[in-house]
Amino acid sequence: MGRTLEDKKEIVAELQGLLRQSQLAIVIDYKGLSVAEISDLRNRLREKGAICKVTKNTLMRIAVEEDDNWKPMTQFLKDSSAFLLVEEDLGGAIKAYQSFQKDTKKTTVRGGVMEGRALTSDDLEAITKLPTREELIARIAGAINAVPTKLAVGTKAVPTKLAVGVKEVPASLVRAVKAVSEKEQDAAYPCLLCFCLKRFVILT
Repeated sequence: MGRTLEDKKEIVAELQGLLRQSQLAIVIDYKGLSVAEISDLRNRLREKGAICKVTKNTLMRIAVEEDDNWKPMTQFLKDSSAFLLVEEDLGGAIKAYQSFQKDTKKTTVRGGVMEGRALTSDDLEAITKLPTREELIARIAGAINAVPTKLAVGTKAVPTKLAVGVKEVPASLVRAVKAVSEKEQDAAYPCLLCFCLKRFVILT
């Protein structure tokens, strides 16, 4: 009995460590998947910097119950659960899972959790529409490169052109974020907007 309890503690500690490294967790019902299919899913996710963890709901509940960032996950803990833990490429990992789901016609998404918020399937789909890290870098670089051109007009125009150039960076940011989704009234939009803005801040 003591050894079993110790094993459970180790598993809980491992889960907590994986969650600390993750930005997004997706809970799926994996009932019906073969061992080979689970391995296939794991391989697809690994290419996107994500993992598929199969564990008991009771152990995951213990791992998240005192962590406000992941506690909303408890509402999805039932039946056969697999947990897709994504560290960086959120959109890429979700698309990899969607491709697997389409190929196998198996598994269902119960929901996800990001930054202390429970996400629906529609929310997860919206994340796939966010620009990638490379796209964000390209857009920021494009906005910044426009500044020297405006400064070269003349010395008298420097203050005005500088102001215009600087203003264009956040304006470009706003346009990029707005292009992500046309559903500004959707409940997930504020959360995803904040996430996209944070990615810009980190990159700069």
